[in-house]
Amino acid sequence: MAIESSNGAEQLRSAIRHTVGHHWVLFLCEGIALVILGIIAILAPTLASLAATIFFGWILLLSGAIGLIATLRARHAPGFGWSLASAIVGIAAGAVLLGRPVQGVLSLTAVLIAFLFLEGIVSILYALEHRRGLSGRWGWMLASGVLDIVLGAILLAGLPGTALWALGVIVGINLIFGGWALILMALSARPAAATGQ
Repeated sequence: MAIESSNGAEQLRSAIRHTVGHHWVLFLCEGIALVILGIIAILAPTLASLAATIFFGWILLLSGAIGLIATLRARHAPGFGWSLASAIVGIAAGAVLLGRPVQGVLSLTAVLIAFLFLEGIVSILYALEHRRGLSGRWGWMLASGVLDIVLGAILLAGLPGTALWALGVIVGINLIFGGWALILMALSARPAAATGQ
């Protein structure tokens, strides 16, 4: 029984290495896009409420769409369901912001708080699924999920005073941290892809 379990774990590890290694460029591109979008968000944190709503709506929609494309291209990767859920959450949050821009910065704040909490939970579950496969790449994604939840809690605790300046900073940090997590995961998978391990 222990030998069967060991063989199953080794097969799972091999499948994870192969899939992530094979699609490392997609993960790298998604990570770079998220870092760029995060820098844009940090550089423009004091936009008027309507402009901020539209701006952040597009950021979330685009990052969700890029995540969806990358997820669908790597649909055999472990954690596909959680990665798909993460992309859908980003697309849905962006669509809500773009559909109701007049409600102002407080509605934006409420949507972003919900997004950060949901994205954090999904990222943690995605990381734990990779941990079960013993891929060695789950720690950064786990840290990204925890950071999402902490940022959401900070934003919630500071309402309404922090909403005007904190939104851009918090979303920017979230996107940059998530992007770096994907970049590091992709780069750690690259040598395995190159050597055929």
